[in-house]
Amino acid sequence: MDLTQVLLILTVVTVFAYDFTNGFHDAADMVATAIASRAMKSSVAIAIVSIFTFLGPLISGLAVADTVGTFIEISHTDTHHAQALVIAALLAAISYNLGTWKFGLPSSSSNSLAGGLVGAGLFIVGSTHINWGVDALMHYRLEGLMKVIAGLFVSPFLGFIVGFIIMKIIFFIFRRFTVKIRPLFVLSQYFSVAWLGFSHGANDAQKGMAIIGMMLLASGDTQHFEIPLWVVFMCTTAITLGTMFGGWSIIKTLGFELYRIRIIHAVANQLGAALVNTLATAIGAPTSTTQVVTATLLGSGAAEKPSHVGWRKAGYIIAGWLFNVPVSILMGALYATLFTQLIGALT
Repeated sequence: MDLTQVLLILTVVTVFAYDFTNGFHDAADMVATAIASRAMKSSVAIAIVSIFTFLGPLISGLAVADTVGTFIEISHTDTHHAQALVIAALLAAISYNLGTWKFGLPSSSSNSLAGGLVGAGLFIVGSTHINWGVDALMHYRLEGLMKVIAGLFVSPFLGFIVGFIIMKIIFFIFRRFTVKIRPLFVLSQYFSVAWLGFSHGANDAQKGMAIIGMMLLASGDTQHFEIPLWVVFMCTTAITLGTMFGGWSIIKTLGFELYRIRIIHAVANQLGAALVNTLATAIGAPTSTTQVVTATLLGSGAAEKPSHVGWRKAGYIIAGWLFNVPVSILMGALYATLFTQLIGALT
């Protein structure tokens, strides 16, 4: 077995690890409010999220994977250098994921991966091989890195606004109802959690698929960027396993430390986050489910009473977001340096 195939296998294993750590963050975020509001048992919430996360990319297509997997041009790059780029980006994302998970802070796996790709890409192939998307933006089109940035950085602000508006609408519609209406909200949780899981799979689960698609192209196993069906199944399975075995500290942060979550907050949070993810997926823009869910939850809390929200804790979370991309870019460049030297020594 030559070095090219060894690195391909290493990448597939690393993507599995990346998606597993992704499960720590994103899937945990999705079930946090349902568990905190006591609308359903944790095992039920996780089962629903897992099933619909798995179905998302199978039904909704792979537009997001195409966006992430093609904004850096590697088809004419030396095989081992292209492979080093992909592995370095993955390791940067995994490192940041594990670091924030250790402190129970919901970070963005998507931002980590995008930053890692930019850092490794700048070091290995240079800025000319990155589709920055600036020229297209001047002609009112979103493509390349600009589409990635738009999806990842606009979606949290949109999530806050949507969460705020949905919460106000719920308060207005049900202002004359009593606690007897609770069973309706409990039932609605099954729909909203399922939709959120589906929208997560349709968007966020595709980043790992994009990486393997890039690696298959770099290794010469495919002639153009594409995502085989086995990759779809592998990545969704990895995220599902991550949900089952980790992320409980993040569930604690979002579900119990921002403010006292009631069932109406949970419904507004899940519906709002699912809506934002679905809109982004429709245009092929990647989002961070972590950021969207957290921002929507803050919007829902602010709509009821801003003083009840734990803004200090929210500040720690937002600080983690702000450091996410620059730290990931530096880590991507660092790992790229190490891997190019290692591959050079082996060849």
